[in-house]
Amino acid sequence: MMSKLKDLTICIKSGGDLATGVAVRLFKAGFGRLVLVETEFPLAVRRTVCLSEAVYNGTHVVENVTARRCDDLRDLAAIQDAGEIPVLVDPQWLLLPQLKPDVVIDAILAKQNLGTRIDEAELVIGLGPGFVAGRDVHCVVETNRGHFLGSTIYSGSPQENTGIPGVIAGYSIERVLWSPQDGLFTTDHEIGDRVHQGEVFGMVDDTPVFSQLDGVIRGLLRTQTPVRKRTKLGDVDPRGEVAYCSLVSEKSRAIGGGVLEAILHRFMTAEN
Repeated sequence: MMSKLKDLTICIKSGGDLATGVAVRLFKAGFGRLVLVETEFPLAVRRTVCLSEAVYNGTHVVENVTARRCDDLRDLAAIQDAGEIPVLVDPQWLLLPQLKPDVVIDAILAKQNLGTRIDEAELVIGLGPGFVAGRDVHCVVETNRGHFLGSTIYSGSPQENTGIPGVIAGYSIERVLWSPQDGLFTTDHEIGDRVHQGEVFGMVDDTPVFSQLDGVIRGLLRTQTPVRKRTKLGDVDPRGEVAYCSLVSEKSRAIGGGVLEAILHRFMTAEN
């Protein structure tokens, strides 16, 4: 039974921070046949803890888990055998029929279903709002902070998107910075920098974006990134712990636990 579980091919749509939390948790649990599929230009904000960075850099490491860009499916097994997670650029998921995954996890967090179907794998899991368990996917994992974070839902929908960031150290909407307009985002800051309330966080064309509080920059788009109005540019962590910038968040870890539960529920139950 355990050998079969270990050999499951698990495809995760996205390599963003929540998707990375899921991937890290599954990898550390012993699932070595993971595959991430991403867009050509991922817009991850918490880039230090996003395996999608491998799309730009070739490789990226989060909590000692390495992702490697894979441009040829013939290299996929070798990357996995080396103890790494391959990242494919496949925004329309055209490679799914060739991957033949046992599990598909939609971790895009688009707040809507962008096309994931319940017949894409033996187990299809959606993260957060936009999915209906039993119709679009077999299971949904709750992503809203609170009592039900990380819980598994096998019938119906998760909580609706509130549009309000979760509270950290007493701050919610103040933590996050959005683009005030369409334009080109530029910044002189890096993830891990300390900023103060009222300090310039970055620019969208000639319009400055100011930090709303004191803290550490935990998330930040790449400079020279074209953005649309209300694009998330970054976030400031009021706890001020630079080390958190390189660690999977407690939210991502909890969601990863829900995904792990769903996989074990489906395949261990089938074995028994």
